[in-house]
Amino acid sequence: MNFIFFMPDELRAESVGCYGHPLVQTPNMDALAADGVRFDQCHVQHSVCTPSRCSMMTGWYPHVRGHRTLWHMLRPDEPNLLRYLKQKGYTVHWYGKNDLLSPGSFADSVDVAESRGKGKFGPNPFAEDDPRYYSFLYEPYADVLEDHGDYANVQAGIDFLRSQPEDPFILYLPLTFPHCPYSALQPWHDQIDPDDLPPLRPADLPDRPDFHELIRQTRRLDQIDESVLRKIQAVYLGMTGFIDWLLGRLLEALDESGLAEETAIFVFSDHGDYAGDYGLVEKWPSAVEDVITRVPLIARIPGGARGHTVAEPVELFDIMATTLDLAGIEAQHTHFAQSLVPQLNGAPSDPDRAVFCEGGYARHEPHNFEGRANRDQFARSSSHIYYPKGQLQQTHPDSVGRVTMLRTATHKLVQRPTGVCEFYDLVADPQELHNQHGAPEHSAVQQQLEQRMLNWLIQTADVTPFQMDPRGF
Repeated sequence: MNFIFFMPDELRAESVGCYGHPLVQTPNMDALAADGVRFDQCHVQHSVCTPSRCSMMTGWYPHVRGHRTLWHMLRPDEPNLLRYLKQKGYTVHWYGKNDLLSPGSFADSVDVAESRGKGKFGPNPFAEDDPRYYSFLYEPYADVLEDHGDYANVQAGIDFLRSQPEDPFILYLPLTFPHCPYSALQPWHDQIDPDDLPPLRPADLPDRPDFHELIRQTRRLDQIDESVLRKIQAVYLGMTGFIDWLLGRLLEALDESGLAEETAIFVFSDHGDYAGDYGLVEKWPSAVEDVITRVPLIARIPGGARGHTVAEPVELFDIMATTLDLAGIEAQHTHFAQSLVPQLNGAPSDPDRAVFCEGGYARHEPHNFEGRANRDQFARSSSHIYYPKGQLQQTHPDSVGRVTMLRTATHKLVQRPTGVCEFYDLVADPQELHNQHGAPEHSAVQQQLEQRMLNWLIQTADVTPFQMDPRGF
């Protein structure tokens, strides 16, 4: 069995048609879900690109080996799914961004790794003194289509399929859209009318972590009209539509290659995006709202179920265990992922399963914070679009303090040692508008989840290697 991982960056589940969005145009994801399996409640293990991808490829929670930052990728002594496949005879073709492997890990994990294209976004149309400057709302991409990074990388994948590869393969396509800046090609940039959007989740909700208000202040989002936020979400949906169009081209090439009947295809993302909801943009290292943690996971395998929806919670890193299971490879490291092969063949999942996400940095690890002048470009120039983010973390370190989230099918618990804790009844409040942490009517459930979170932390605190060392001389 071959594998294709089609991975948009920062795509939240609710912004895909088959997940219920009334306006976005994603006919290819929708058709793939109808021809395969859609996981309705897939949640990531971290809200930032690199940590999420490290979890996805190892089956480790971020705390297991400290993969909680942009600068700690998988190293040669650590396991990763791509290496398992390569060692078993798979050719590994990778076209797109990294955010996963350290330089020393490529040689024994990947056969071809390229990132193609010359650009992805249009220019920032606002002057630096304009409140909209830091909003990430850019003009449309107007350069040559073939030079667009996501187009070029998907085209490289198409060319690979057309080459009729003889060896089993994994084609890994870690793309950029709909990651901000919010800027799509036409007609996608203006495809959605902002006035037609459902109401955005409101800003200035009570009992929220302080980074909500601090992001609005430092990015001057509190000075812009809601119409700008609605346009941001409309463009985000347009970027999603463009990614879906690329997926359609890839699926068409897969069919034409004659390889579709022996290839498993997975479509998923590493985390979501605020996209104007809660008066916010982008994401945050200690954010755990569903718009950030809930991502699409759509899969089709040879001989698998068709049109099946898994309603129960699963975790993104289950992809690692599932792929090994489908490939007949036994993991040689301790991990916490669960194979979803039964669900891909039509079974339900565990309705009582809890999923976990974590993130943030503690004050005793200043090397992890973004905005370090000796390392980060956006720490050195106020004109850089990420400058407010780095400055905020440096001046208000507790705003990006560590966090752990536990989510079941019905409730969510968020624990922050240096900030606001949260508890939501997701049946009554699916948009997480009313923080019920400490409310007497929820005390029994909250205590149960607190104990469950503690047990999880104890059980997953570390891993021991399979290899043993001799104790004698």
